[in-house]
Amino acid sequence: MQEIPYRPKKGRGAISNDSSRYAAHACVAIDDGWSGARDGESEAPTRTRILVDSSRTVISRNDSPDVPFELSINPYRGCEHGCAYCFARPTHAYLGLSPGLDFETQIFCKPDAPALLRKELSHPGHRCSPIAVGINTDAYQPAERKLGITRGILEVLQEYRHPFSIVTKSALVERDIDILVPMAGQRLVQVAISITTLKADIARSLEPRAAAPQRRLETVRRLADAGIPVSVMIAPVIPVLTDSELEDILGRAREAGASGAGYVLIRLPHEVKGLFREWLEAHVPLTAAHVMKRISDTRGGNAYEAGFGTRMRGTGPYAELIGQRFHMAARRLGFGPMPAMATELFQLPGVATQLSLL
Repeated sequence: MQEIPYRPKKGRGAISNDSSRYAAHACVAIDDGWSGARDGESEAPTRTRILVDSSRTVISRNDSPDVPFELSINPYRGCEHGCAYCFARPTHAYLGLSPGLDFETQIFCKPDAPALLRKELSHPGHRCSPIAVGINTDAYQPAERKLGITRGILEVLQEYRHPFSIVTKSALVERDIDILVPMAGQRLVQVAISITTLKADIARSLEPRAAAPQRRLETVRRLADAGIPVSVMIAPVIPVLTDSELEDILGRAREAGASGAGYVLIRLPHEVKGLFREWLEAHVPLTAAHVMKRISDTRGGNAYEAGFGTRMRGTGPYAELIGQRFHMAARRLGFGPMPAMATELFQLPGVATQLSLL
């Protein structure tokens, strides 16, 4: 018997599904002669399973100097968007699952998140600081359409007048405009739409279940027209493959109404470097080696360096050039800093403030 090689699956970003690095045993698929693929039969689709994450808390605390927030909430673990480059893929290894296909097909949801959030916000020791929603994995991935966990979280944040930000690749955020608009009027919300490429053919395999690039631009427009502060996040910038689009993405986002902009250079920690290399070789084989060489040029000769201060931007001439291009284009197009969010409005529901008693 011989091991069955992995092949790209329609609607999935990862090619392989190797065992967790923490697993005691590795599992491989073996061809026993009954493989349907050999007989020309269609391969069974890889279905998504929704599992329950029984977390006891929902707010994560961060002390990294690389990100502009202290608190975050991730309603889901794993992400069905299936972005081949996702830096969060290695977290599935902690669950005994593969950072490959398991990450995008075995999705853990937190149905108790709104109740847990209400409990944590009501704790006497809670200090109000803007909460970033959906940072590790997208809070508006496909499961949210049915489960509504993210919407429940937003309703609690609105109830407590607690500021928050959202980063997403999904048009589903438009569903919650009825919550976002009044909170925007109180300086309690910001939304960032992440765009990697405007080329639909690349996006279709690179980010297979995320909204199409043009649809994301339309989301920017709809949010901006509703008066919600919206920015564009070019994440990740991929040398050779997408970095040439940087100015075009900024220009199109600005036309759509984005007032702020940011970028992140591609990050390939742990298993992600192998998974992304597999994707390159399967979908853009003629440029795969060139892409990886340029990535290593921005990471001190490695696929990735995790040091604070450089992991988001990289180092070296190529990384510096990308940074210069971004800042020049952003300045020329009139992008500016996003407005500060209000923290002084936070209050426990039903608790009268001294001012309200006057």
